[in-house]
Amino acid sequence: MPVLELREVTKAFPGVLANDRVSLVLEKGEIVALLGENGAGKSTVMNVVYGLLSPDGGEVLMDGRPARIKSPRQAIDLGIGMVHQHFMLVEPLTVTENIVLGREPGRFGAIDFATARRRVEELSLRYGLKVDPDARIIDLPVGMQQRVEILKALYQGARVLILDEPTAVLTPQEVRELFSVIRSLVDEGLSVVFITHKLEEVMAVADRIIVMRAGRVVGETSPEKTDDVGLARLMVGRDVVLRIEKTTKPTCGDTVLHVEDLRVRSDRGLEAVAGVTFSVCGGEIVAVAGVSGNGQTELVESIVGLRRPLAGTILLKGVDITRADARTSIEAGLSHIPEDRHRRGLILQFDLAENLVLGDHRVPPYAKGPLMRPGQVGAMAATRIADYDIRTPSAGVLAGNLSGGNQQKLVVAREIGRDPELLVAAQPTRGLDVGAIEFVHRQILAARESGKAVLLVSLELEEVLSLADRVLVMYEGRIVKELASGEADAETLGYYMTGGGGEKLSAQELQAPTHGGNA
Repeated sequence: MPVLELREVTKAFPGVLANDRVSLVLEKGEIVALLGENGAGKSTVMNVVYGLLSPDGGEVLMDGRPARIKSPRQAIDLGIGMVHQHFMLVEPLTVTENIVLGREPGRFGAIDFATARRRVEELSLRYGLKVDPDARIIDLPVGMQQRVEILKALYQGARVLILDEPTAVLTPQEVRELFSVIRSLVDEGLSVVFITHKLEEVMAVADRIIVMRAGRVVGETSPEKTDDVGLARLMVGRDVVLRIEKTTKPTCGDTVLHVEDLRVRSDRGLEAVAGVTFSVCGGEIVAVAGVSGNGQTELVESIVGLRRPLAGTILLKGVDITRADARTSIEAGLSHIPEDRHRRGLILQFDLAENLVLGDHRVPPYAKGPLMRPGQVGAMAATRIADYDIRTPSAGVLAGNLSGGNQQKLVVAREIGRDPELLVAAQPTRGLDVGAIEFVHRQILAARESGKAVLLVSLELEEVLSLADRVLVMYEGRIVKELASGEADAETLGYYMTGGGGEKLSAQELQAPTHGGNA
C-alpha cells in the first residue's frame, strides 16, 4: 500500500489552472522526483499535500486512508514534513531552538533546553546530519541551514519528506552531501518527494521520475529508462539545447569595468575580498568561479553599490563608482541580477509591471516629471513578459504570487532589458528550468555579441564553462587563478576552487553525483 497517494488533485487560482487532476503514488522507502519546468505545478500540488493550500478537487490518501489536510500542523501529525525552497527558520534563534520550536520538551511551561539539545544531538548522529546545536541560524551557511530544516522535519516525526528545490542554493559539494543524506533517510524507511527541474540530479538520486507540464502529469519513467535529452523534451514539450555553443570571442573592446586592489569586509567584519584586481572589456564574459562563501557575494555587492569597500577602486567606463550607491550605478550603465531575488531583486508586494520598471521608474519614457506613465510601463511589461515567457495571467499579478522560477525570470527580464553597459549576473539561472536556462544563456551571449561587458558569478560549473571567455577562480577572498575559456574544465576549476592543493576533484565529483549519492 502506498504511504502517500494523490487522486486527481485539482487546484486553480484566478486565471490559472495550477494542478489539473494530478495523480501519483509514493511507496515506502522510495525517492520520487517530481520534475517540471517553472510554473508546471510541482510546488503547488505538494503545498496541497502539506496543508498550505486547499484542493479544489480530488483527494490525498495516507496509508490508504483519505486524509483531509487543512493545515501544516495536520500534515505534520500525519507524518508529512516539507523543506521549502526558501527556508522557514528563525534566524536569531539557535539550531536547537529552531528544531524543537512548537514541540519543546519541558514541564509546567518551562522549556528543558538540556533535553532539547540532547535530542538534537541524538537525531543528528542517527541520520548523519552533523550540526552545531548551539549555533545561531544567521551565522550558518545555506547548506547547514538546510540540514536544520531536515532535522526539524525528522524531529516532528516525518515519514514522508517533501524537498522543494533543495539544491537551488547549494554548492556541488553540498549537493553530494545532501544526496548521501537522502539515501540514508530512505534506508531508514522514509519516503522522499524530490521537487526539482535539474536533470542531472534526477538521474543521480531518483528511483522514479514523474514529469509535470502545465499543471498535468505528462509522463513517468526511471533513470534506467531515459536520459537528459529525453527528460528535457518531456518537461518542455520540445527539443532543448542543454549547452549553448558560443561563437569565437570577438576582439575585446574598450575596458568597461576595472577593479583595482579591492578590499571589502563581510557582515561579520572580516576581510572577505582581499586585494582583488581584474578588468572586463566590451564584448566579453568574465566568470568568477568559487565555492560559496569565498568572497563572491561581497565582491558583487561592492561593484553594484550595495556595500562600501574598505579600499581600492572600481571604474565603470572610466567613471569612479567605488563609493556610488545602487541608484547611481544604474544611472552609470550597470545592471545587476542578484543572487537572492527576494532580498535584492524584487518587491513581492508590488505587481509585475511595477517590478519590471524598478530602477527606471524616475526616467523617461516611464516617468514624466514626478509622475509615472502607466501606459508606457504597461506596454514595456507586456513585451518583457512575453519575451521572457513569464507565466502569469497579467502584469497586474503580485510578484509574490509567482513561482520561484518565474520570479527569477522577472528579475532577468528587467536587468537585461535595461540594455546596460555592464551586466553583473550573480547566479542568473538559479531556480530556472532547462528551457528557461537556454533562453537566459542566449540573452547573456546576445549581450556579449552586441559589445556589452558581462561579469558572471555562478556556482554552476557547467554554466561557467559554457558562457565564459575568461574564468577568475576566487578562493578565500583572492583571485588565485585566471583561465582562458579553452584552458578551463571542471577538474581544473575544482583544483583551484579548493585552494590548489591536494588531489584534483573530478568533473563527476564536482558536478554530477552518482546514483545513490556516493561521492
